[in-house]
Amino acid sequence: MATLDARRQTLMTQLATLDTRLHRIEAELDEPHTKDWDDAAIEHETDEVLAQLGHAGEEEIRGIRAALQRIRDGEYGICTRCGAEISSERLDLLPATPFCKTCAAEMA
Repeated sequence: MATLDARRQTLMTQLATLDTRLHRIEAELDEPHTKDWDDAAIEHETDEVLAQLGHAGEEEIRGIRAALQRIRDGEYGICTRCGAEISSERLDLLPATPFCKTCAAEMA
């Protein structure tokens, strides 16, 4: 079972990793494209995939920042939907989760 400080550090590390990854994605998307038609089509498909990865990363960053705010507010580990305590096991696996297992299952 991780301590609150350990979970905060885990979240901060995840945030830094995602930030680095998003900067790499942005840099790759900003690179000029080839003028060759076949290569341009492949690059366009790659750009679409990178954009989707970027959007998913941004969503994950929002979740991590929300979890860090819940830590600051003293509300971390409490389900934002029903108010029940989130199990330590669940927080160990998903430190940014705002939901208890029951609420997460109901929303899936």
